[in-house]
Amino acid sequence: MAIKKAAVIGAGTMGAGIAGQIANAGIEVLLLDLPSDGDDVNALAQRGKDRVTNPSNPGVLSPAAGELITVGNIRDDFAKLAECDWIAEAILERLDLKKDLYKKLDDVCHDKAIISSNTSTIPIRLLVEDMPLDFRKRFAITHFFNPVRMMPLLELVSGEDTDPAIMEELHAFCDEQLGKGVVPCKDTPGFLGNRVGCYAIQTALHIANDMGLSPTEADGIFGRPMGIPKTGVFGLYDLIGIDLMSDVAASLVSILPEEDDFHTFGTKLPLMADMIANGQKGRKSGQGFYRTQDGEKQVINLKTGDYEPVAGFVHGPAAKAEKEGIIHILEDDSRYGDYAWQVMSRVLVYSAGLIPEVGETPVAVDDAMKMGYNWIKGPFELMDDIGVDYLIERLEKEQRDVPQFLRQAAGTTFYKTDSELGSLKYGGGSLPITRPEGAMRFNDRKKTLSPIFENDAASAYEIDGVALVEFHSKANALGSQSMQILDKAIDHVSDKGLDGLIVHNDAQHFSCGADLREVRSYFEAEDWAGMDKFLDHFQQTGLKMANAPFPVIAAPVGLSLGGGFEVVLHAKQVICHANSNMGLVESGVGLIPGGGGCKETLYRWLAAKECDMEAAAWEAYMALGYGKTASSPVLARDMAMLRPNDRYVNNRDRLFSEAMAAIKDGSEQVGFDRPKLKMAGKPMFDIMVNWANDMVAKKKLFPHDAVVSTEFARILTGGDVEPGTEWSEQDLLDAERRAFLILAKTPATQERIIGLLDHGKSIRN
Repeated sequence: MAIKKAAVIGAGTMGAGIAGQIANAGIEVLLLDLPSDGDDVNALAQRGKDRVTNPSNPGVLSPAAGELITVGNIRDDFAKLAECDWIAEAILERLDLKKDLYKKLDDVCHDKAIISSNTSTIPIRLLVEDMPLDFRKRFAITHFFNPVRMMPLLELVSGEDTDPAIMEELHAFCDEQLGKGVVPCKDTPGFLGNRVGCYAIQTALHIANDMGLSPTEADGIFGRPMGIPKTGVFGLYDLIGIDLMSDVAASLVSILPEEDDFHTFGTKLPLMADMIANGQKGRKSGQGFYRTQDGEKQVINLKTGDYEPVAGFVHGPAAKAEKEGIIHILEDDSRYGDYAWQVMSRVLVYSAGLIPEVGETPVAVDDAMKMGYNWIKGPFELMDDIGVDYLIERLEKEQRDVPQFLRQAAGTTFYKTDSELGSLKYGGGSLPITRPEGAMRFNDRKKTLSPIFENDAASAYEIDGVALVEFHSKANALGSQSMQILDKAIDHVSDKGLDGLIVHNDAQHFSCGADLREVRSYFEAEDWAGMDKFLDHFQQTGLKMANAPFPVIAAPVGLSLGGGFEVVLHAKQVICHANSNMGLVESGVGLIPGGGGCKETLYRWLAAKECDMEAAAWEAYMALGYGKTASSPVLARDMAMLRPNDRYVNNRDRLFSEAMAAIKDGSEQVGFDRPKLKMAGKPMFDIMVNWANDMVAKKKLFPHDAVVSTEFARILTGGDVEPGTEWSEQDLLDAERRAFLILAKTPATQERIIGLLDHGKSIRN
C-alpha cells in the first residue's frame, strides 16, 4: 500500500518536525493536537506548524512544502484520520494516554492504515498489549531524532506481532521518501542511539565533575579530538536543554535493569537541579553551562555556580588526536589524557556489552551514533582505530571486565575490507555491510581504496572509472592545497580517459568556505603577490571544471558556503542533499567572493532575468552584498544558485550513488559556453554606490559595508565603463581579484577576519 496521506498526532517539537519532513516528501499531512480555548481552537497545532515553517530555522524545504501541512484538533478533526494511510503518534510519554488514543484510532482508521509511535522509553509490548491482533500487526515504533529535518537517524522497532510486510513498507518509505537512515532496533530500553549516546554524555559529564575539569576543558577533550561535534558534552547539554536532557537520562534510569552501568552516571550533577530551578536551562533560556554576557562568552564554575570568562583551551595531544586519531589523546600522560581514557574506555566497553542484547552486529550501533549524534566514527570503528588488542590489554591491566563480544575480536578487527566493499567481521566470521538498494556511502567504498593524490587538505580517488575529490581540512575550508588536488584530479581524468569527476565527501558539511587563516597569513606578511596567485589558481581551477570535456558533478551536503560554494557553482551539474545550505557569505568578513563567485552569480541572474543586464546586476548586488544563503535546494533554485538541471535527493546515503549514475549517463550535464557580457556601466554603478551610502546614513549598514558594496558594484557593472562595454569571463575574474586585494588591505576587513578567527566574533565596523 502506498502512503499517499499521513497524519501526526501531537504538535510539539517532535510531532511538528515529523509533519514537516512528511511534507518535504511531497505528501499531505494532517497535524492534530488538543483543542484550545479561545478564538483559535487549533492554536496548539498551528503553533507547531508555525515553528516548523519559521524561515529562521525551517523544518520544511520551502513555503510550498509547508502548505501541505493542515492543522486541526483531536476533538473536531479525528474522523479525518480515516483518510490517512499512516498515523504517527507523538504525544506525551504517558502509557495511559497512548493506550487511550490507540483505542480511538482503531475505531476510526481504515484497516490497512499503519500506526506508529515516536516513543523512545515505553516498550512496544506495553503500548499495544490491550489492542486486537489486527491493530498490533500494523503497529511499529518510528523514533525520529531532533531536529527531524536535519538528523538522519530513524530507529524502526517492530513488536512480536508486527507484520514483516508492514516493516518493509515503513522501512522503504522512511528511507526513500523521508530520506532517513533507517536502523532496525530491538525493543530494548533506549534502543541504540540514546542508549549509547546518553550513556556517553552522562559519563563525560560526571567524570569531568569528579576530576575537577571545567566545562571548557571537558568539551575541548570530549569533542573534536574524539571525533565528536565541537559542542562536546556541556555544550551539547545546553543545545538540547539541560532540563530535557536530564529528563531523558532519568527516564532511562527508570527503565534500565539495576545491573546496567547507566545507573553509575545517570543522575544530575548537584549543581544542575539549582540551574534548572533558576531557569538556566541552556541555549533556549540564554544561559546554561555557557552564556554570553555583554558580548563576552562565559562558562559556569561547577563548584561555585558563578560564571567566569571562557579561557581558550589548547592542548597539543588533543590537537594531534583531532588530525591523526584518537589514540594520541588516550595515550597522553596528563589529566586530560586520563579523562579521555576514563570516558571513552567506558563508552566502548558499554557499547560492546550491548551486543547481542540490542543488535546482532556493530554496524547498527555505529550507524546510530553517526546519524543520531553526529560522531565521525561509531564505537566499533573507534575500537578498530585504537586497536582491539590494545584496548583489551589496557582494560585487563586495570583489572576491568572485558565484554565477550570485544574479547572474541582479539587478534583481528570488527571491520575488514575486500576489493569490492567494506565487510563486517566478528566472531571469527565475515558478513558484508548491507545497505538498501540504491544506497551507497563513499566512506564505505573509501575503506577499499588508496588515494591517487592527497595532502593535508584533500584527497583524490579513482572509483569504477570515475575520479572523486574529497576535502578534509578543518571544516573543509579550502586553501591552496585543496585546489591543488582538485586541479590534479581534473588532469587525471583527461589523461586516463575516465568517465568524469565528482566532488563530494561524507562529512557533516561540504565546505565552510575559503580558508581565512591562509588569507590572514598573506595580509599579515603583506604578500599581495602570493594572495593574487592563490586567487588566480582558485579561479582557473573553477574554469577548468566548468570547461572540462567530461561530466563534472558537485555532490554537496550540509554547508556549502563562500569558496566551497564557488566550487559547486563551477560544476556542470549539482546533485545535492535536501538539507544543503548554500551561499556566498564573504561580505560578512569584509571580502568579496574571489574564486569566480561574483562572475557566476551575475551570469546566473542574467539567465533568470532573461538577459536584462541592469536587473541581473541589481539582483546579484543584493544577494552578494547581504551574503544571502538558501536553506534548501528548492530555495537555492529560486535564488539563481542552482540551474534547472541541478537536483537534490532526500537521503544522503543515496547521494553518492546518484552522482555516480549521473556521471555514467552524462545526459543532464550543462556546459559553460559563456558569451561576453554587455556591462551595465557607470550609471548603474552610481545607483548602487548611492544606495549603499544612503543605507549607511540610515544606520542600516555599517560604514565598511559601503566600502565592500562599492567593490561589488564595480565588479557587477564594470564600474566607470560606458554602458554596453563588453567583458569576458576573464575580465570579471580579474575584477574579482582586484577587489579582493583592495579589501584585504583595509584595516576594517583585517579586523573582521581576525575577530572571527581569534574570538569567533562577527565584527561590524
